Amino acid sequence: MKHFPIFLSLEGRRVVLSGGGDAALAKLRLLLKTEAGITVFAPDPAPEIADWAAEGRLTLVRRPVAPGDITGAALFYGADEDPVEDARTAAIARAEGALTNIVDNLEDSAFITPAIVDRDPVTVAIGTEGAAPVLARAIKADLEARLPATLGILARLGKAFRAAADILPMGRARRDFWSDWYFRDGPRALARGEDGASGALDELLARHASRDARAGHVAFVGAGPGDPELLTLKARRALDEADVVIHDRLVTPAILELARREATLIDAGKEGFGPSMTQDDINALIVEHAAQGAQVVRLKGGDPTVFGRLDEEIEAVTAAGIPFHIVPGITAASASVAAIGQSLTSRGRNTSLRFLTGHDMKGFADHDWAALARPGEVAAIYMGKKSARFIQGRLLMHGAAPSTPVTVIENASRPDQRILATTLGALPADLARAALTGPALTFVGLAPRAARAELTRQQEVV
Repeated sequence: MKHFPIFLSLEGRRVVLSGGGDAALAKLRLLLKTEAGITVFAPDPAPEIADWAAEGRLTLVRRPVAPGDITGAALFYGADEDPVEDARTAAIARAEGALTNIVDNLEDSAFITPAIVDRDPVTVAIGTEGAAPVLARAIKADLEARLPATLGILARLGKAFRAAADILPMGRARRDFWSDWYFRDGPRALARGEDGASGALDELLARHASRDARAGHVAFVGAGPGDPELLTLKARRALDEADVVIHDRLVTPAILELARREATLIDAGKEGFGPSMTQDDINALIVEHAAQGAQVVRLKGGDPTVFGRLDEEIEAVTAAGIPFHIVPGITAASASVAAIGQSLTSRGRNTSLRFLTGHDMKGFADHDWAALARPGEVAAIYMGKKSARFIQGRLLMHGAAPSTPVTVIENASRPDQRILATTLGALPADLARAALTGPALTFVGLAPRAARAELTRQQEVV
């Protein structure tokens, strides 16, 4: 065991990082989880670093590291992605007493940063002594239960071979190489005996060095209603492989945490009746990154095929000749109806269900309100908070009873989920009193399956 695993207390201690690019961002996303005081030296920092500084999450110094800057620091990260500058700053850090890590330079580093499963206060740290970051990522995803017993041997062989693999370009090319080694070629070679495994590494490297770069691809992925445990396995796999994640504002931080730390995260949030990135700009972002060869995940809250403007984005990537696939997600209606213990359809009550969106008011008045107003009908209305009075008026105008049950579920499936059980007649007033601020879905024709006392308690909580 070359690296002894410990948990270092950083509470109230200083950590210094030199660099402002992708390598710096990857380290900072992890360091910002700690209670350390973080100082970043970068003449030209990425916008995210400047934003974190503006929020008071770190101190940003817009110049290179100089002698005296690292005195008193517990840890130092050299992340300039420039061997000469990294060597210069690391020498200063060592002279001033800081434990030093140079990104992607195991031999010159005094410590390594492991992959971390963060369930504070329980933290699981996984390290491969630099053999392969993709291996650490796999362990983080599946833990020990699904890992083959031969991984230790594969890691030793991979570590010894790592310098040779550095002939591949940094980024996806190296990740693909190590992924093939650990999860395909390596286990196959080891099954024939350890002596032949080194030769398999040479063959694998030759294949990767001679092949064309992997083409860009777009995965339209449903993030579900917010609970990370409701993500599909296919969605988790897409996030694990993504170079770029372009996400909606409804995607929760807990789900974004599942993307690789090295992935570029782009907020393309659209807010109803508020500031938004235009759809044309979102389309252009998707095409731009995929055209450069990136594996892009377009991450949408709920299911991308339900009120997600999916067709417009598919048309954009198709016109650019970029391949794509769709990963469905759990839509808000399914999560919301589960939260109130009901079903969307029920024999003897309703055999059909209508999905409506209250955000796009164009054409909203043309719905078949007379059919929706019939007793027993059920409608799931997305983004309907601001149009509640309009919905009430249309339904009452077409004969719906004021006592028709209406349930509004805010932040379905999330820890801060709230349920408002009301009636059509009281809907606008009850919504105003509840002051819901999160994404909400409105059911017309459904009440929570609960005793009246429980409904009263929920309304009092809201």
